[in-house]
Amino acid sequence: MSVETTEVEGIEPAVVHPPRHAWSEEEVRAAVQAAIARRAGAASDPLQMREELIPILSDINQTLGYLPPEAFVEVGKQLRMPVSQLFSVASFYQMLSTKPRGRHVVQFCESAPCHVVGGRQVWAALQEALKLGPGETSPDGKWTLQTTSCIGICAVGPVLIVDADIYGNVTPAQVTEILAKYR
Repeated sequence: MSVETTEVEGIEPAVVHPPRHAWSEEEVRAAVQAAIARRAGAASDPLQMREELIPILSDINQTLGYLPPEAFVEVGKQLRMPVSQLFSVASFYQMLSTKPRGRHVVQFCESAPCHVVGGRQVWAALQEALKLGPGETSPDGKWTLQTTSCIGICAVGPVLIVDADIYGNVTPAQVTEILAKYR
């Protein structure tokens, strides 16, 4: 049996960088300063830079693999914002992570269209193959399993995303073969 990836025109998957689980304060500070410098443009006023908060957090998340607590402290200092507000924003968006993720992030679409075409069985096969529940990361740091809401390609459901690769029309029998590509 071969695994087929359904290519979806116009969708550019995000680049996923493998996380490290420990960053020095200096590395975190450098990542924050670089993200702010990339996004600040001509704005030097921290209040104006707040408009770029989500792209700044996204840059840091991509660089470090997640947003460690030290990053919130440093961004808070730079943008003059409370850490609680930054954490609230970061925890709202699924694209941002406040804890380390596995080297491979597996996302499964849990929307109704994927569910009615066999998504429940594919989800069960994923949990069994990875021995993980939703939002969990394997002890060896290799896998993180997440659910995601509709990603907009319902015509090819059930949909599974591993790192930056999108798989459509997934069956339970294909799960093991798809995951084997990332071992």
